[in-house]
Amino acid sequence: MTHAYLDPRTGATFPLDHPRWCGPDGAPLLLTPLPGIGRDGIDRGTRSLWRYRAAFPFQVDDPITLGEGCTPLLPRTLHGVPVHLKCEWQMPTGSFKDRGASVMLSLLRAQGVRAVLEDSSGNGGAAISAYAASGGMAATIMAPASTSPAKTVQMRAHGATVELVPGTRQDTADAAVRRAETVFYASHNWHPFFLHGTKTLAYELWEDFDFHVPDNIIVPCGAGSNVLGCQIGFSELLRAGAIEAMPRIFAAQPENCAPIAAAFLEGSETAVEITVSPTIAEGTAIAQPIRLPEVLGTLRETRGGAVMLTEGEIAAAVFALARMGVYVEPTAAQPAAALAKLLATGMILPEQTTVLVLTGSGLKATPRIAELLGVTL
Repeated sequence: MTHAYLDPRTGATFPLDHPRWCGPDGAPLLLTPLPGIGRDGIDRGTRSLWRYRAAFPFQVDDPITLGEGCTPLLPRTLHGVPVHLKCEWQMPTGSFKDRGASVMLSLLRAQGVRAVLEDSSGNGGAAISAYAASGGMAATIMAPASTSPAKTVQMRAHGATVELVPGTRQDTADAAVRRAETVFYASHNWHPFFLHGTKTLAYELWEDFDFHVPDNIIVPCGAGSNVLGCQIGFSELLRAGAIEAMPRIFAAQPENCAPIAAAFLEGSETAVEITVSPTIAEGTAIAQPIRLPEVLGTLRETRGGAVMLTEGEIAAAVFALARMGVYVEPTAAQPAAALAKLLATGMILPEQTTVLVLTGSGLKATPRIAELLGVTL
């Protein structure tokens, strides 16, 4: 079967033999639907996300891998109900972005790309920097000037060129699109190959639950790569006959920057007017997510939902998890806060199987967590 880039809004397709990050009119792309794999398609001798390599759009002989994937799934009790914590922060660079970075850069390198540009509030840039270094590729990372030093230092240590951009996260994204005229834009928000890395979360949860799916999955949501990755992965499993139904997917966003949640809760198919303020959940501070229609479609089609969280609720979730021994950054703690609201409204029931996807290590946000603790560094 021949796979291709797909513009989901027009149906136009483009061959995979030429690297591209957007359509001719600047629209974000996906890939044409892949058939998915069943149990027999898993490479059980590989302990990384590359055990699912048969589910990728084309094969590479020498993937760029640091052992990403195969993260722990911890059964715990939170807000008085049993939940499962998917510890995506236990990745080589400390965040779930390693899934997308490994797959995207492996496939791009196979297409002949040797130098990449990325824009990031931190975790994406750290992942692209590490995997580019591992794969012998050059990386330039554009990040907001307010990005946590723990993340920009990590990028620089891997040898990436780091450019700090004044203004908002959106200002950085806009600057990167302009720069894309001179270096290949391997954006974790734009490139469809990245989503085919994050889709391995779906395959992994399926395997974690003994080849079944949970009832509910709650993820932090900025641009929506985990929402869409889960949608792609579970859809492939459904297509392959490996599962009988999709899990419900819920997006957690900070009230200070919640374009997806605001549109979902208003029943809109397009962006609605929001007020954007700084948030401790910096990894989800995406004011204009480029795949808004697709993310909204996934939340609705899976009968999931969206939750907006106050800064206080996010901070409380950080410490609720930390006092269980789970140290994640504020962005990653949002599913724990969202769970309380979803239980209170009856959207999620205590007897259901619910996964909280915890996306980034607390070590990424030391200054911010220190501020919440009232500690001077």
